[in-house]
Amino acid sequence: MFCSNNGIRRSPSSSANIIRLASLLLLAIMFLSGHVVFCDDTTPIPADAGGVNRWFSANVKPVADSKGCLDPALAVAEESPQVIKVRKDGSGDFSKICDAINSIPSENKKRVIIWIGAGEYVEKLKIEYAKPFITFYGSPDAMPTISYSGTAYEYGTVDSASLIVESDYFMAANIIIKNCAPRPDGKRKGAQAVALRISGTKAAFYNVRIIGFQDTLCDDKGVHFYKDCYIEGTVDFIFGRAKSLYLNTELHVLGDTGVTVITAQARDTPTEDCGYSFVHCRITGVGTGAYLGRAWMASPRVIFAYTNMGSVVNPAGWDNNLKPEREKSVYFAEYKCSGPGSNPSERVKYTKQLSEAEVRPFISLGYIQGTKWVLPPPAL
Repeated sequence: MFCSNNGIRRSPSSSANIIRLASLLLLAIMFLSGHVVFCDDTTPIPADAGGVNRWFSANVKPVADSKGCLDPALAVAEESPQVIKVRKDGSGDFSKICDAINSIPSENKKRVIIWIGAGEYVEKLKIEYAKPFITFYGSPDAMPTISYSGTAYEYGTVDSASLIVESDYFMAANIIIKNCAPRPDGKRKGAQAVALRISGTKAAFYNVRIIGFQDTLCDDKGVHFYKDCYIEGTVDFIFGRAKSLYLNTELHVLGDTGVTVITAQARDTPTEDCGYSFVHCRITGVGTGAYLGRAWMASPRVIFAYTNMGSVVNPAGWDNNLKPEREKSVYFAEYKCSGPGSNPSERVKYTKQLSEAEVRPFISLGYIQGTKWVLPPPAL
C-alpha cells in the first residue's frame, strides 16, 4: 500500500489500471482527431548510398503526412496549390517565365507551381522577397533550361545570376539553370558569371542542373536542401554564407587551366550558424588540382561525408587562400570519403577527419531543421 500526495490510499494495481486507462483515452483522442505525425530531425543519412532514397522517403513526407511538423504558414500554403503553365509554343498560360512570375501577387500565401515546358528560355529572372511559396517544375524527361549571359562586369557578381530567388519557401525540380557567358580567361574584367543566386530561406532543389564557370552557384543565405543535383564550374563555384545540405549531388570541376576551387563558404566567425554539408556526393571532372574549399572568409565551415572524390581533387584538399592565420579558424572536415582524391594522409594539417559522433550534426535533416519545411517535389 502507498499514500498519494492528496492523502488517498490506493493499491499499486489500482494505480496501474488508472494509468493504462488514461493512456488508452489519450490514444483514442489522438486517433479520432487525425493520424499521429512524428517529427524526427535526428535520423542520420545512412552510410550505404543504396539507402539514401529510403531514408528520404521515411523522413521527408508529403504534406498530408507532415502537417503537424511543418511551419504553420507553409502548411496553409500547401492546402490548395495553383498551377501555372509556361509553354514556348503558346499552348500554356504564358510563353515566358517572367510573365508567369509577374502574374503572382505580392505577399502571396499559397503555393504556386510554375510548370515550365521543354525548351530554352533566354530570360534573366528574379523572384523578389514578397513572393514566397513558388515552385519551378519541369518534366524529368524534357527538362527546360533557363539561360542568360550576365556577368559581374555588367551587373555585379551576385546580380549577374540568370535566376535570382530572394523569397522564402522556393522549390525547383527538373530544371537546368545556366549562365552561358564565356569562361573567364583571367584577362577580361568582371568575367565571373552566376547561374543561380538563392537568398531566400527554406528552399529545396531536386534534380536541378546548375551550370557555369566561376561563381556558378551563389548559395547566399538561409537554409537550403539540394538532392540529386548537378553543379558545374571552375573557381568558387559554390559560394556564400548559407547553411545547406547537399545530398547525392554531383560536383563537376572544369579544370586544366588555372586554379580550381569547389567551395568558398563565407562564414566570418566560428559562432555564425552557417556552412555546407555534402553527403553521398560525387566529385568528377577534368584536371588534378581542384581544392575542396578555400578560406575566402575567416571561418568557413564545409564538411564532406561519404563522398566519392575523383582524381580531379588536389591531394592537399584545402587551401588557406594565402592567409595562414585562417588555418586556426576554418572548419574543413571529411568523414569516410572514398575515391582516389580522398586520401587523408596527404591532406593539409588544418583539416579534420571526423569521428562518428562529430559528424552526426551534419548528416541529418536536423542540420537545416528540415522537418519544418522540406517537402518532396511535386508530381504533375
